[in-house]
Formats: sequence, structure tokens, C-alpha cells
Amino acid sequence: MPAPTPTQVRVAVVESTVLGLSCALTFWLVSDVLTRLYVDSRDSDLLGGMWAALATIFVSRATFRESLTAGLSRMSATLISFVICLVYLVFLPFHLWAFALLIGVSSLVGLLIGRRGDATTAAITTAVVLVVATISPLDPWQQPILRLADTVIGVIVGVATAWLSLRLIHPHLR
Repeated sequence: MPAPTPTQVRVAVVESTVLGLSCALTFWLVSDVLTRLYVDSRDSDLLGGMWAALATIFVSRATFRESLTAGLSRMSATLISFVICLVYLVFLPFHLWAFALLIGVSSLVGLLIGRRGDATTAAITTAVVLVVATISPLDPWQQPILRLADTVIGVIVGVATAWLSLRLIHPHLR
């Protein structure tokens, strides 16, 4: 593989810096600003910040269209998990059998609605929501709502950052 050109290095440094800064913004918004709207543990606030930053990373793609598509994919998977976890956690606490069942159901729903690529992400989201619901001092049913909010913020920042950075760095890519 040939060595990158100086222009390729410059673009890679700028893209990586923009991604890091957008993740810092997302993390701060969720772990410090959004938390003023509800009372939760600092650990859960930090997890929310991380979850939002992961959504920002998830939507960071080579073109704005790819980033937008990834954002829609991330939201689709999160909504699948949100509904399944919220319905379950309103009535029942965490159990290992439910963990396995709900991960499977999340994946199944993604597959049945024709969103194969979202099935895995929905299953991952369900696993995180169920575990966080178990360790959080809040009522467990609140966790799907909080993780949905984290994801929405992460996706919005990620797509907005992709739009801005692609306009500045790669005006020819749309």
C-alpha cells in the first residue's frame, strides 16, 4: 500500500479531529446539559453520554447521504429496542431469560420488517438498555426513554457534523 499523500494526511487529520470534537460535544450535551432535565445517577449520565457519542460515531460516513442513511438506520434500531424494552420494563424487572428473549425479539423484529442491517444494532441496544435498567437507581422503565433521547442527540449531532464537515472538507461529495 502506498504512503498517503500530504493532502490525504491533512484530510484524515481534519476528519478525525471533527469526529472527536463532535463526540465531545455530544457527550457534554447528554452527560452534563440534558441531565438537568431529570435526576439520575452520575454513572447513568456518563453512560448516556457514551451512548450518544457512539451514535455520533455510527453516523459518521464518507458522504452526507451515507451519514443520513446511517442515522435513519440507527434510529430504526433504537426505536425497535425502545418499544420492546419499554413494554417489558413497565411490567417486569430484569431477568436473564428476559435478556435472552428480548435480544432475540429485537433482532427478529428488525429482520421481519426488512431491516436486516438494523437487527444487530437493535439487539445490541436492547442488551445495553436492559443492563442499564438493572443498575440504575431510577425506575427501570425510564431507561429506554433516556437511551432513546441519547441516541436522538447523537444522531442529530453526527448528521449535522457530517453535513458541515463534508461541505468544508469535501465540497464535491454530497
